[in-house]
Amino acid sequence: MQLKIAYSPCPNDTFVFDAWAHGRVPGAPRLDVTFADIDVTNGWAEGGADDHDVLKVSYAVLPWILDEYALLPCGGALGRGCGPLVLTRESGDGSSLAGKTVAVPSERSTAYLLFRLWAAETVPGGVGEVVVMPFHEIMPAVRDGKVDAGLVIHEARFTYASYGLHRLADMGEHWESTTGLPIPLGAIVARRSLGAETLRLLADSARTSVRMAWDDPAASRPYVMEHAQELDPKVADQHIGLYVNEFTAGLGEEGYAAVRGLLTRAAAEGLVPPLGPDALSFP
Repeated sequence: MQLKIAYSPCPNDTFVFDAWAHGRVPGAPRLDVTFADIDVTNGWAEGGADDHDVLKVSYAVLPWILDEYALLPCGGALGRGCGPLVLTRESGDGSSLAGKTVAVPSERSTAYLLFRLWAAETVPGGVGEVVVMPFHEIMPAVRDGKVDAGLVIHEARFTYASYGLHRLADMGEHWESTTGLPIPLGAIVARRSLGAETLRLLADSARTSVRMAWDDPAASRPYVMEHAQELDPKVADQHIGLYVNEFTAGLGEEGYAAVRGLLTRAAAEGLVPPLGPDALSFP
């Protein structure tokens, strides 16, 4: 069996899927891998016309795709201390964003939901215009004054100071302080039409792949650095350390509570459709 899968070139994804993608997971289906940023895979999943069997997507897009895709209980990214940041040229607080222009990487991202939930509580009267732009353009746009603030994710946590920017707020800190739950970021989904037996095999394969990466991190290093977009190896290691953890091996009760909590809060704000009672169930 060979299945088509799409995930990002980010170090956490290549670390998680290295063993599986290179045929080292016993009994796992062979993978035909496409690399794509998560905003692209979100669009593929939501559009419904893509031919990939398995996709890495944002948890924020789940309410639009769960009729066709099942959430795998492993392989994704949740965590603590790893939330998106709001960056500005000058230091300040949430009130300084009232009516201001904010660049975001996607409106179908967990980062955006966390930002909107934070802004609803913190920014009097709300922010002004929200501008969607490619992730790599956001920090230069803030630095150059093209936008007032930027919402950033992933390795930008470690590099924003080099752009002369300030961290206005950490969306993850706000989420964790108000819920006590980990931050739901990226999910692995697979087509329900594959059937329950294959879906369970995919979950087992993803779980085994990440455990093999933990057991022998050096084995994944060439694959990680090949696709790390010229990241410093130390930054790649920090990235993996933040986003690959016990929730990657299995969501567990706390992980599922975090996912449902995020999407329930977002639905209450009118940001996403409400979830059905069994929407997150896995065969």
